[in-house]
Amino acid sequence: MTTLDLVPGLITTREKVAEAYGGSVFSGGIVPAKKSNMVFIYSDPTVGEKFGYTFDGQAEDDEYGPLYLYTGAGSEGHQEFVRGNKTLLETATDGREVHLFVAHGTVPGKKEVLQRYVGRVALDPVNPYMWRWSQLADGTHRRIIVFRLRPAEGAELLLLEQDAQKPAAKTSVIELSLEEKLAQVPTQSGTKDKKTEQHATAETTANITGGTRKVRRREGQLVKAFESHLEKAGHSFKSFQITIKGEPGALTPDVYDETDHVLYEAKGQATRNNVRMAIGQLADYRRHLENEEELRVAVLLPAEPTPDVRDLLAAQKIALVYQTEDGFDGFPLSVTVEP
Repeated sequence: MTTLDLVPGLITTREKVAEAYGGSVFSGGIVPAKKSNMVFIYSDPTVGEKFGYTFDGQAEDDEYGPLYLYTGAGSEGHQEFVRGNKTLLETATDGREVHLFVAHGTVPGKKEVLQRYVGRVALDPVNPYMWRWSQLADGTHRRIIVFRLRPAEGAELLLLEQDAQKPAAKTSVIELSLEEKLAQVPTQSGTKDKKTEQHATAETTANITGGTRKVRRREGQLVKAFESHLEKAGHSFKSFQITIKGEPGALTPDVYDETDHVLYEAKGQATRNNVRMAIGQLADYRRHLENEEELRVAVLLPAEPTPDVRDLLAAQKIALVYQTEDGFDGFPLSVTVEP
């Protein structure tokens, strides 16, 4: 039996990994190995570039540590949670170890790709994936699954400068329809359920590197409640994905009320710092949207902020909508609120 020690920084090939641990050499980027009860992920950002997206790679560290983004399988049509994508999603509950490799050149004199072992990873327990969209040559777009990977408990990742997400080649705005915004997502049972937000509970507790974290999901709940309010009011709404030339990742505003031409940025707390962040985000978003002169902007909060924070928003000509026991105060926006 071939042995292969998986030590971060190891340079190897898919064939050698398969010999030691099982799994196919040619079955795409997500490879289950029954022999070892493991799942191997092979990330190659250059492949994504061929299909018009640059989501793979190390994102900026956040308060929870390193984060690696990995685009799901499926080169045509909307990506779904089937085959490899389903396998990777299920590792969150089935106990299988997940090991990440990134492409590292080719074998001298051959076309075979060398693989550099990064380390053992796990899906982020709170936000295991996010939807992104890839622009196609004919002007349409397709849905992409982007998995969010963290170091597994007790593991360390060896990530190099070259592993950072690649910047976008151009600035583009993809307009997402209501159906696309309310994309179908899998439930814990593996079935599909139409959800506005993945985060249905107010808070959750999950174990990741660095111990236990309690994550409040107020913003997700707020967005879901507001969109329901918009529907009852007969308003149509959608969202956008904005990619910026020379920068990795994408900007995704929370809600665009198409009926009243209002862009909303939601925050889970009505604090000054949250509102200041929302002001900056709205200013950034609107620069990249059509008819920005006519576009109105508003901050969506779960409660009424202090009088001075209200004055701050008014001074910036940004509307305020906040949740009450009876609905949402400030909605619909007064015609006197101008950009």
